[in-house]
Amino acid sequence: MSVINWRALPNGNVEVTNYTADLYRYFDCTDEAEFLYECVHRTIENDLPREIDYLKRHDAAMTTIMNAIEMPDRLADDFIMFVRQNGGKLPKRRREKEFAKLSDKEVALLEKAIDDAFEGFPDTR
Repeated sequence: MSVINWRALPNGNVEVTNYTADLYRYFDCTDEAEFLYECVHRTIENDLPREIDYLKRHDAAMTTIMNAIEMPDRLADDFIMFVRQNGGKLPKRRREKEFAKLSDKEVALLEKAIDDAFEGFPDTR
């Protein structure tokens, strides 16, 4: 503000009386650029490799499930999600509803397949 010449107008507005475009035309966005760099760097170094690892493990679990039991892909995806969210076991409510047709032996086999596929994968629970 110290380099801007201005005067108050009777209607409450302000009139700038000198040329000021150079003051804001090329603003310093170093902090924003550094933040963006850190976000992209974290994504490339951490997030993408972790996501690729997850997808490989998910595909391995899906392959095992599909080779063991015939079911729609969406149902197999749900099975993986429910088991992963419940610490390696299919929740009782899901067992009684969506997966009622599966035998206890089949459920145990699929839970083990998921456990094997995701062994060593860092959980964020």
